[in-house]
Amino acid sequence: MNAIKVGLVGARGHTGAELIKLLATHPRFQLAFVTSRELDGKPVAEHNAGFAGALRYCNPTHEALPTLGADAVVLALPNGKAATIVAAFDAAGVDPVFVDLSADHRFDPRWYYGLPELTRGNYAGNKRISNPGCYATAMQLAVAPMLDVLDGPVQCFGVSGYSGAGTTPSDRNNAELLRDNLMPYALTGHIHEREVSRQLGHPVEFMPHVAPHFRGISLTANLHLSRALALDAVLTRYRDRYAGEPLVRVQEAAPWVSRIAGRHHVEIGGFTLSGDGRRLVVVATEDNLLKGAATQALQNLNTAFGLDEMCGIPLENAA
Repeated sequence: MNAIKVGLVGARGHTGAELIKLLATHPRFQLAFVTSRELDGKPVAEHNAGFAGALRYCNPTHEALPTLGADAVVLALPNGKAATIVAAFDAAGVDPVFVDLSADHRFDPRWYYGLPELTRGNYAGNKRISNPGCYATAMQLAVAPMLDVLDGPVQCFGVSGYSGAGTTPSDRNNAELLRDNLMPYALTGHIHEREVSRQLGHPVEFMPHVAPHFRGISLTANLHLSRALALDAVLTRYRDRYAGEPLVRVQEAAPWVSRIAGRHHVEIGGFTLSGDGRRLVVVATEDNLLKGAATQALQNLNTAFGLDEMCGIPLENAA
């Protein structure tokens, strides 16, 4: 079978490195190009352990990207940078599959919102796919099984490793500032708050924080319920909703963020009800660079090309 060629725009970041690792061992996908202004001309193998090819980073103009022969293009760029690249392909009459890891198209109804465990039924051959945010993935998976019994907004307290702040220096990825610290930011109106509220069709209030660890998200969701429920009924809802989902693991104990780093799945647990059964607290953990970004992008690429959704994802690390 012919290789499916994938171009990666914005490969210098943490997520780009994870995607290179996944694509390098995929049985059908082959990297066509990887772009990085800072690493232009350097061998990809020098910066990505385990990559065996001779491919080098490049820094083409936007107008040159459509000539590089990719069947799919992953946009791993900061917010606000994707539209001009998509426009360059449109102007050239080239129509690859796009997977956008930024927030630029998460509110655009013309783009499929690719959180497979919740939205794969909406996929209809779309060639333009918006990858959900890392926190947004954990929040939606933690809340979705209870949507029909929610009463009022859901409050979500999130803590992420500093890799979520990217590679551009800032207070939120400054290891010295974060040492022995927990840094709150964007406590109202965060883009993931709006993203999740839109996708679930229910208001969510989100309070993000950055911690000194490098990778991994811990998300605690506080759900007020319209009627009293027993713990067994809650567990049944989650187990039934995610039965057969290789990348969602439901457990009774609260998951630890230290155990999710480098893993491709989401863990949901810690289910605790108030005495009256009308308030539920749920904890979800995920690796923000994997299921929160690169692994999910690979799920979406697989689907777009008619492959098994789990193709190339190391399932031995998924549960």
